[in-house]
Amino acid sequence: MTVELLVNIDVEDLAKAERFYCEALGLRVGRRLGATVVELIGASSRIYLLEKASGSAASAATGERRRYERHWTPVHLDVVVQDVAAAVAQARNAGAILEDEVRTHDWGRIAQMADPFGNGFCLIEFRGRGYDEIASPAD
Repeated sequence: MTVELLVNIDVEDLAKAERFYCEALGLRVGRRLGATVVELIGASSRIYLLEKASGSAASAATGERRRYERHWTPVHLDVVVQDVAAAVAQARNAGAILEDEVRTHDWGRIAQMADPFGNGFCLIEFRGRGYDEIASPAD
């Protein structure tokens, strides 16, 4: 079985989100799917920006409501870049927030960021063999 990954990001302002992700990450519009969805291309997976009103129900199975201030979620995006310092500057210029100092690890450098809609993401610059620098064989 082959799995195709599509990334969906809820935003409260589609035009603002489109500008942010295109400017911050160098993505471009692939197509529009009606008035409230835009497909962004230029990454290894297609990214869909979904306009959803603040305060609207997240799903019928939970009482959670959408909110667009900074929030934590166990799932986030890591964006691999060639130069983390340049990518941080580009993202900040587009409206991202750098949430901590850029950290260096054996595998590379990482910058923890937040988009204007409260979603966290990281910019990753691999060095050497990337994660293979710290990987051990699978059992």
